[in-house]
Amino acid sequence: MKISIITVCYNSAKSIEKTFKSVQCQTYKNIEYIVVDGGSSDTTLDIIENNKDIISKHISEPDKGLYDAMNKGIQLATGDIVGILNSDDIFTDKNVLQNIAKFHLQNNVDASVGNIIQFNEEGKTVRKYSAKNWNPEKLKIGFMPAHPAIFFKRTLFDKFGVYHLDFTIGADYELITRFFLKNKIPWKFSNITTTSMLIGGLSSSGVSSYQLISKEIKKALSRNNIKFSYLKVQLRGFWKVIGFLNKK
Repeated sequence: MKISIITVCYNSAKSIEKTFKSVQCQTYKNIEYIVVDGGSSDTTLDIIENNKDIISKHISEPDKGLYDAMNKGIQLATGDIVGILNSDDIFTDKNVLQNIAKFHLQNNVDASVGNIIQFNEEGKTVRKYSAKNWNPEKLKIGFMPAHPAIFFKRTLFDKFGVYHLDFTIGADYELITRFFLKNKIPWKFSNITTTSMLIGGLSSSGVSSYQLISKEIKKALSRNNIKFSYLKVQLRGFWKVIGFLNKK
């Protein structure tokens, strides 16, 4: 089983070396590693050049943003399974892809959903984000599993399409809604903690971001003809707090 890992980057010199090393140290070796650079002007391209021994394919050219770059990576992918590893993230340990391959070989699913660890700029772990209690119905109230912890069969993108570029920060939400809820793909919780992820990013920064992602969640659900409550989506932060308190 070949696993295609896609890293998209732009001026990522401060972090991408660690990302590359986390791929290099994987015990699983049937990896197709694809790097899509948006035309970096820092030393990212030099770091890519220095790591060509682990990179199967790479391109560097202007793009229309994060999701356009991901689509370019998907178009280049030839693996059985596709996963995303962001340019400031790392695999949690050397056996992640070995465990993913084993899980997919043992389970007849189109996607596996796992966990991530979030860390801050000081390297301290601040949260473990588990999909243990997630199911596709929760997309209707604004909850999705961590995108980097999902591994898809590549053929899903041929069947159901790639990331839609008219979303600013919610194209991953729309794609997951389209795959899991609209087309009801077979999936399973892997309980594999795949990725250590730097906290922050496009969809987790402040009130304006919360409002934007709320708007795009509603847009994603509407586009896929999913009935949902606008109010429940808007109040998803409240339900997260209640769920956290119930766990304590």
